Amino acid sequence: MTTDANRPTYQDVDLILRLYEMRREARMREARRWFAAYFKVKTVDEFNATCPPGSEPNASFRMLVTYWDMVASFVTSGVLNQELFFQSSREIYFVWLRVMDVLPGLRKAFSGAIDLRNLETVATAYGEWWERSWPGAPEAYAKRVRG
Repeated sequence: MTTDANRPTYQDVDLILRLYEMRREARMREARRWFAAYFKVKTVDEFNATCPPGSEPNASFRMLVTYWDMVASFVTSGVLNQELFFQSSREIYFVWLRVMDVLPGLRKAFSGAIDLRNLETVATAYGEWWERSWPGAPEAYAKRVRG
């Protein structure tokens, strides 16, 4: 049950709709399509082979993960209602499941200890929320997504 203190506002709804519109932009749709079809890396070596610097795959990767990290920053900062966001944004969890294995290596390779920290925080919370809402669903989904 939602209390008045954490009840979503019309501004939350407006922001979610704007974020959805951004996801529909042609270049972002292409990045999302590529990521879903081809980004299945687990190591930095696999990442470098799949997304070499200056390549379209590298640009698609950066576009997609930084988009979701930005969106997650709205949740972690309290600008966007987490509960409402979770009800309509499973894609953030999909992205996290695809990057979670390679991220520690990328952080180390690029000295970016905080890289994608908001994505990690919110996607982890999403998995916990989903587990409370539908026990076993996140694990089954992860098996499909991660292979």
